[in-house]
Amino acid sequence: MCGIAGIFNINGNPTSLSTIKAMTTKIAHRGPDGEGFYVKENIALGHRRLAILDTSALGSQPMESKNGEWVVVFNGCIYNYLELKSELKSKGHSFVSTTDTEVISEGLAAYGPSYFERFDGMFAIAAWHTPSKTLYLSRDRFGVKPLYYWLNGKTILFASEIKAFMAHPSFKVELNHEALNEYFTFQNLFSYHTLFKGVVMLPPANTVKVNTENVTSIKHNSWWNYNFSEPDETLTFEDAKLETERLLQNAVARQMISDVPVGSYLSGGMDSGSLTAIASKHVKRLTTFTAGFDMSSVTGVEANYDERRDAELMANYFKTEHYEQVINAGDLSWSLPRVVWHLEDLRVGMSYPNYYISRLASKFVKVCLQGTGGDELYGGYPWRYYRVFQSLDQKAYFDNYYGFWQRLVSDEDKKNLFNTDVYSKIKVEEPRKVFERVFTFNKQLRYDTPEQHINNSLYFEIKTFLPGLLLVGDKLAMANGLEERFPFLDNELVNFAQKIPVKHKLGNLQLMKKLDENSSGNKKKGYQEFDDGKSVLRKAMMDFIPESIVNRKKQGFSAPDESWYRGENAEYVKDLLLNKKSISAEFINHDYVRKIVNEHINERVNHRLLIWSFMNFEWWCRLFLNGENFEN
Repeated sequence: MCGIAGIFNINGNPTSLSTIKAMTTKIAHRGPDGEGFYVKENIALGHRRLAILDTSALGSQPMESKNGEWVVVFNGCIYNYLELKSELKSKGHSFVSTTDTEVISEGLAAYGPSYFERFDGMFAIAAWHTPSKTLYLSRDRFGVKPLYYWLNGKTILFASEIKAFMAHPSFKVELNHEALNEYFTFQNLFSYHTLFKGVVMLPPANTVKVNTENVTSIKHNSWWNYNFSEPDETLTFEDAKLETERLLQNAVARQMISDVPVGSYLSGGMDSGSLTAIASKHVKRLTTFTAGFDMSSVTGVEANYDERRDAELMANYFKTEHYEQVINAGDLSWSLPRVVWHLEDLRVGMSYPNYYISRLASKFVKVCLQGTGGDELYGGYPWRYYRVFQSLDQKAYFDNYYGFWQRLVSDEDKKNLFNTDVYSKIKVEEPRKVFERVFTFNKQLRYDTPEQHINNSLYFEIKTFLPGLLLVGDKLAMANGLEERFPFLDNELVNFAQKIPVKHKLGNLQLMKKLDENSSGNKKKGYQEFDDGKSVLRKAMMDFIPESIVNRKKQGFSAPDESWYRGENAEYVKDLLLNKKSISAEFINHDYVRKIVNEHINERVNHRLLIWSFMNFEWWCRLFLNGENFEN
């Protein structure tokens, strides 16, 4: 819930109410239920409220601790706040609201900033310590709630969304060329810079401390990290299944806590189906939401992308109140500028269906459960792991895996992608270094066995790919004033899932290990066809959802854009990207873009991911560099 923003003038200059108000107005969509401000001397905190817990005025922010030492603005939900509140009460703290925010402010008064590490939940918090005039920023373990900052040596700005900075007179939008290089490599950013020069995302599970003594740089203090390197090999499959089942039920129960209606997405797949099954036991009639696609002009593998039939079967099975959104090809052009405006920090693939389904859900509920996280914890992408699991050593592993994660443009092709000026400003080898640093940052990783390679892949994907998905989920849901929650990202469940041996996650691991490297046939194709991931999770869910759903082949939530870019949306793609007035042509080689578009439309080469990113970047340039209004 909510959006936060703040200004800390490290040079001591006073802050102004009008500026912090303008910053929070930029992110008003995150909190349509109210606003609040704390402005004193050189610090200003702003808050936009989406009221979920204690919807009365008692839950308004910024919130001060009873002793007056802490002032807090907070975005998120602390699921274990009732346990923490009981503990604080036993120490003599009193409460006037039933919010989790008040637990944060009182907990900080009792324990100091290390209190952040005790939260089970999603959060981005700014806390001002009045006696020491020190600002603390902290973010949840998994990176569900975004928090950005910008520092110019005199002032630090922070906010839930970068667009808030645009209301501050000192901030000017400039393109970060290295971030552009990284984006067009991974269709994601694995480091913590952004396309906005100088804007940094605070990494998950980090706290920073800012006072007048550190004015030139911000030191990130990591207080938690994933650990897939110490699996419990004595754990039986049956025990792993039963414990997964128990912990997931607990997680859903914890995340149902709310003073407003809670619903659930229902895609037709196993993860959202599991959550719906469990959640429907906690409310009399759960509301569920599905997005499907008009398939009248769709051919090939994409013809199976519409999951509405499976979702309807599950909705009937669980007796939910079910709503559907049908997306057609024409919905892309209307939504794309809105998606890019709200996303701003470009990540992952075609996300406009997420915008539409959260828009639908927000008409009925304020909170919606999301199935993200199950794949990354339980091994939902086996075709990726099998590419690298027989690597001989660390170098071979890096070579194999980096090849896969160059999703858009290879390093060798960057000279053709970027214009001469941009190419001269980037370091082509930097994305590879960024990629390797994700692994080398963790000294516990080993590269000797297939199981270690697979666990390393789980570690990498949950540190990089998952945060991209979470960021898209947060921004596009909050664009519609909707809070998404992720029961698979529960502290206890995550801790346990990391301990489960690979052999219980991948059903065909032993078979794959016996494959003869010299055998005939297309081994790569064989790997891609394996769909044996999440083995123990599938078994755990058999008691809750229909067997036909448990055994379905994995399918992502994606629009049939390969077909639509060639058909009904071909003119829109060409008009946006091949127009001589394209703004992105200042950075991207127009001839290269033309080649890619023509190959996709005329030669049936599937470039849907790259075309999506070209279109995103074109709109990013129009909205943020040129100052165009997405409403127009």
